[in-house]
Amino acid sequence: MSGIHKAVLAGVAMTALAGLSPAGAETLNALFMAQAAYSDADVKAMTAAFEKENPGVTVNAEFVPYEALYDKIVASKAAGGAGYDVVLYDVIWPAAFAQNGVLLDVTDRLKDLDRSKVFDGAWATVNYDGKTYGMPWILDTKYLFYNTEILQKAGIAEPPKTWDELAKDAKIIKDKGLVQYPIVWSWSQAEAVICDYVTLTAAYGGTFFDGDKPAFDKGGSLDAVTYMADSLKNGLSNPNSKEYLEEDVRKVFSAGDAAFALNWTYMYAKANDPAESKVVGKVGVVPAPGVEGKSKASGVNGSMALGITAGSSKPDLAWKYIAYLTSKPVQDQYAKLSLPIWKASYTDPAVTKGQEALVKAADVSIGLMTPRPTVASYQELSTILQAQIQNALAGKASPADALAEAAKQAARIR
Repeated sequence: MSGIHKAVLAGVAMTALAGLSPAGAETLNALFMAQAAYSDADVKAMTAAFEKENPGVTVNAEFVPYEALYDKIVASKAAGGAGYDVVLYDVIWPAAFAQNGVLLDVTDRLKDLDRSKVFDGAWATVNYDGKTYGMPWILDTKYLFYNTEILQKAGIAEPPKTWDELAKDAKIIKDKGLVQYPIVWSWSQAEAVICDYVTLTAAYGGTFFDGDKPAFDKGGSLDAVTYMADSLKNGLSNPNSKEYLEEDVRKVFSAGDAAFALNWTYMYAKANDPAESKVVGKVGVVPAPGVEGKSKASGVNGSMALGITAGSSKPDLAWKYIAYLTSKPVQDQYAKLSLPIWKASYTDPAVTKGQEALVKAADVSIGLMTPRPTVASYQELSTILQAQIQNALAGKASPADALAEAAKQAARIR
């Protein structure tokens, strides 16, 4: 029996779909993200295998940038049966999607699954108000990547464990002239900057709300943005970080032009790919740092899930496709760009071989992933924070003033 056939059986059994016979001459429309995590090629290969196991079924897979994903999903609801059947969605959207009837509640479809086999951080992606709106698929957080050769030349024996150590190490590297800007980040005015901001806020022990009142302008949140702004002011961080997304960060690091970078899982494989990188074999990875006396490490929940749209006319077939893609055998087969949601995968040599350092970091980071604010108005809240953090990074306002304005605006939409 082939590994792919086993994957189908595992996915079907997992979701109590054993009684569903293969559909004939049916088409599913699915929406995916064209960046980070699984590559387009990986998703197409998974889909082709699913179609082969289900004769007569065709899956039209569309790939869009992350920044277009939310609007595409919302527009699909308005399109009804003419929209998507399966959509990839972010951990920050279940509240809004549940309240607006965008996704189907699939709680009953998962009644036979032992949820303890999947990491808690993954379930946070699909759960809202006691119901489940999909199946976790991409389990991700941000890691600190470092260039081992640059650290060695700088006389730095081990990667930083705290954010203060990172700044000190970056200054050593800069002073020795090894790279002009030792750290690179994805701080474009987009969701990317929020992910780095949340990582740092978690490290500093910050909170986003005090009850219902926004608390962006105090404590760990203010410490986080102050650190970000200072790293630019001190010339430790690449100034282009203010315009960069994750792929820009990957390219700068892979070109050997940065000693440190904060990025998602997928960068480990990409930065070690000779076709795409000049730093192959020089890529170190550890959990994002902590803050002495407050945290040992830090992380943001960047997980994503697959759900069925409320307008789908083929929910059973859509779920069969989701069950296949999220099954352990399939995830294990494609674990180089996105680590599986299944706990058992992390002791499987087929998954860990060649990426032992990444798996070791994940063993720490996955357990402390911090969620972004879980509110139905998240999109509006994120937009406010993006703009005000950008003001602080650009020097248009102090971190305190920028975050005070963010808190003031956020209070109006709560």
